[in-house]
Amino acid sequence: MLEDRTTAASDTPWPAAYPKGYAVVDVETTGLSKDDRIISAAVYRLDERGEVEDHWYTTVNPERDPGPVWIHGLTTDVLEGSPLFPEIAEEFAARLDGRVLVAHNAVFDWSMIAREYARAKRTAPVRQRLCTIALSKELALPLPNHKLESLAAHFGVVQQHAHHALDDARVLAEAFRPSLRKAAAGNVRLPLLECRPLTEWVDTAGRTPVPRQAQSAYRGGGGTWRPARKRPACPHPNPGRYEPGKPLKQGMRVAFSGDTSVDRELLEDRAVEAGLHVATSLSRLTSLLVTNDPDSYTSKAVKAKQFGTPVVDEAAFGQLLQDVTPADKR
Repeated sequence: MLEDRTTAASDTPWPAAYPKGYAVVDVETTGLSKDDRIISAAVYRLDERGEVEDHWYTTVNPERDPGPVWIHGLTTDVLEGSPLFPEIAEEFAARLDGRVLVAHNAVFDWSMIAREYARAKRTAPVRQRLCTIALSKELALPLPNHKLESLAAHFGVVQQHAHHALDDARVLAEAFRPSLRKAAAGNVRLPLLECRPLTEWVDTAGRTPVPRQAQSAYRGGGGTWRPARKRPACPHPNPGRYEPGKPLKQGMRVAFSGDTSVDRELLEDRAVEAGLHVATSLSRLTSLLVTNDPDSYTSKAVKAKQFGTPVVDEAAFGQLLQDVTPADKR
């Protein structure tokens, strides 16, 4: 159970560099696109060793159709009397403040949260996130796939109400604790990623624009994300193809294909900031293709197979961006 605190756990050597607290989060939404809204949110706050401190849950009125009710079960009638996101933003922020956001496919949850805060003309107090999918890969857990139910089953966690934010967050908290301890026991580096807030919400209804910072191409909800600025040419020479198991190197040509959880423009911006060259097409000179669906028939995925171009998914690319080798001096 979550409340158990065993002697074995307290005796586990703990890496000093590990975070001091976590916020295990799950959000249910009206859909998966960039203009969808959060309709419920849950947070389990954990201490540095993964023990539960408290939990919180709320439904949210999305001011639109609730989307796939057959999945999340939240109808228009249920949500009608719920608070709007700006009304729960402060409490939500208090639950996140000073902690690493933990979620299953964390880039999606963070993106939805960041957009809601941008619409509310606020910034979520989150600086780092940890994806439990990425962590399970780091730990080489013998999972048949990376679904939450598979991670839960591996650790003997029983799910009671799938796609209910509170129960999903509980299940993830229970599965994260032994994952964290396994990582600590092996002194494994946690796959932490930076959370960049989206706060450049530009009003298109004639009202005063809010502060500008984001660089995504989102449109919807009465506003528009400003498109990214034209990027300068990569100053580094192309060192060749990415070699699996080794770090990326500045100057490598990276192409993207298919849907991504993070706005494509933001992913490309991060690549450019790391010193990589973002390629709009794929050729024999391309160092790496980033795609969540390598078996698709997009032109880039097809060419990658023809040319033998290395392929990684979005989560793996995010981890690679944390440690990019500097370019050779000319």
